[in-house]
Amino acid sequence: MAAHNSRTVRDLRRENRTAVLRRLFFDGPMSRFSLAPATGLSSGSISNVVTELLAEGLVEEAGSVDSDGGRPRTLLRIAPRSGHMIGVDVGETRVRVELFDLSLAEQGRAERPLPTRGTARPDRYDSELIAGHIRDGIAEVVEVAGLSPAQILGVGIGTPGIIEHSEEDGAVVHCTPIGWEAVPLERMLRRPGHLPQQVPYFIENGAKTLGQAEMWFGAGRGARSAVVVLFGSGVGACVVTDDVEHGRAVEWGHLTVRVRGRRCRCGALGCLEAYAGAEALLERWQEAGGQPPPDTDEETALTAMLAGAYPPDAANPTDRANPTAGADGGAPDPVAAAVLAETAEYLGAGLSDLINLFQPERILVGGWAGLQLGSRFLESVRRHALSYALPYPSGRVGIDLGALGPDAVTVGAATLPLADFFARGGRRLPTPPAPEPSPGWRTSLGTRLV
Repeated sequence: MAAHNSRTVRDLRRENRTAVLRRLFFDGPMSRFSLAPATGLSSGSISNVVTELLAEGLVEEAGSVDSDGGRPRTLLRIAPRSGHMIGVDVGETRVRVELFDLSLAEQGRAERPLPTRGTARPDRYDSELIAGHIRDGIAEVVEVAGLSPAQILGVGIGTPGIIEHSEEDGAVVHCTPIGWEAVPLERMLRRPGHLPQQVPYFIENGAKTLGQAEMWFGAGRGARSAVVVLFGSGVGACVVTDDVEHGRAVEWGHLTVRVRGRRCRCGALGCLEAYAGAEALLERWQEAGGQPPPDTDEETALTAMLAGAYPPDAANPTDRANPTAGADGGAPDPVAAAVLAETAEYLGAGLSDLINLFQPERILVGGWAGLQLGSRFLESVRRHALSYALPYPSGRVGIDLGALGPDAVTVGAATLPLADFFARGGRRLPTPPAPEPSPGWRTSLGTRLV
């Protein structure tokens, strides 16, 4: 017996609106004539949907193009100022909060640095501190932009760890390396006096938000399968396949690469992150006799390590792998070069596991440390990955740097509420009804009731 189709007329209208909004977002401006074949909808459906979206201010006219012998065709686009989203990156060195309009143009930014050296370092991931930074950053960007908090479509947050979704507490974060065990981050952010209750939060692993950004706008566009690597103080990855279209974060950094090896931040021995994360990389350099600049953050220390391992090349003064290029060079630091070479092999071996397991078309390396290490380091990583992986999948994969730069996590986080808004056909969540007023006797006798 045929399955009962429970879709209603309202569902079909929402799906039609979603199709038009998504197509205009990714490929606009477009004419009504072009929208029909691009969405698979009839010209009548396109006319009805566009009329609604224009009346609601979600879509606007954007000039015209000539047609084949007829009147010019009016172009349509998403109206950028018709909605705003917030993206948050809970990183290893800072909490970054950005406000975007519907075209994903940045409208405001707030950053709160986290100590990576000195006596304050052990407390940098205090959950109350992080939640406070997020709340303050959101309030700052909304106020500077002159918006009402109710105008925000949603807040997307990329954070380290495994995210559990609880009916009672919302998103709960489990991240042993930073000391977070069942931290109810969403409940902490929903305290009274912050954003209205109807503004949704979307909290995901930072590697997943990076992956979504690269797949939507960056080096992953057009790929059916990819692995996007987040290389910062630690390492993580997002796997995108036909079965997992929106990507799934995997704790790649806690893959065991050496039995009874170095102790990782998570407490286990021999994790990839114990060798390949920026924090471990700098520790190993220091243990081997390297001298990171005193009282500096991880980004500055890694810059110094790269400058030592790869002195400026006069023939290539703008080498992306060497941010200090152009300064007076010298002989390479053999200690820094050796630690980086070993790290490249560990990373390559870790990537080979991803290649063998998921057989992706592309592997993209992002995160502040991955981008800072750059193309020269990546070539060594690529060589090791292909030598450790099986011949068939390794012959079909490309390994490159991400295209979106160090802000990719916040951009990806902002796409979470944006995707939800489009999935609802561009309709905002309703305001929760006000609570029923209490009877007069309950108010009068409230202090006497037990």
